Amino acid sequence: MRVQLTVNGEARACDTKGSESLLFALRDYLHLTGSKGACEQGECGSCSVLLDGELVCACLVMAVDAHGSEVVTVEGLGGPELHPVQKALIDAGGVQCGFCTPGFVVAAAALLDENPAPSSDEMREALAGNICRCTGYGAILRGLETLVEGR
Repeated sequence: MRVQLTVNGEARACDTKGSESLLFALRDYLHLTGSKGACEQGECGSCSVLLDGELVCACLVMAVDAHGSEVVTVEGLGGPELHPVQKALIDAGGVQCGFCTPGFVVAAAALLDENPAPSSDEMREALAGNICRCTGYGAILRGLETLVEGR
């Protein structure tokens, strides 16, 4: 089935099978490999994208169900410069192996777009769907707290 999307502000299309996820379409057909496939069950958050402005796990959305939608991946958050969330995580040492980083960046960017000054508890809640096995979360949260304090 032909799926047409607006991905990171650009009209894109690809042919998918009905059983293929949005994550698969993004990575394998559209060659946007920032979103990662880890658990394929919506448990880890490494595949987080914005779908029509809502944070979703791309592994749980069928590509055909996203037809006509607007998708923002981690590649679409930055420009020539890093997105402020990316810079904050790097500066705080909140990036180690990097596998979970795209999901954290997209989730944090979505939070800050909705609430520019979240509390620490709101940050924890917004990032609860993302799993990191390397950093212990402290550096990630410190980076976001520093970013919010500096605004």
